[in-house]
Amino acid sequence: MKSKIGNYLILIVFCGLMIFATFQMPNRHDATSPNNIETSAAGTVSAANYYTKNAAKDAMTVNMVTVILADYRGYDTLGEETVIFTAGLICFLLLRRRRED
Repeated sequence: MKSKIGNYLILIVFCGLMIFATFQMPNRHDATSPNNIETSAAGTVSAANYYTKNAAKDAMTVNMVTVILADYRGYDTLGEETVIFTAGLICFLLLRRRRED
């Protein structure tokens, strides 16, 4: 019984911390938030702003998500897909049924 009460207490504290953290985040439409600034602290153009402004003209594709994943972050995405494919193949090999002759 004590374990159950402890688990619920940890859950309530965790949920409270998550709610508190969301109130500390900047508003989506705040012009001064770090997500909406044009330049980084180093003075270079922010990657998010570059992606949203130049995705259509750089790759001649309307779908911005496809441009970011396939063109700008191609090697990164290829690595992630390789890991997911390998995990799926391992699960298939472990869970397949063998025929008994």
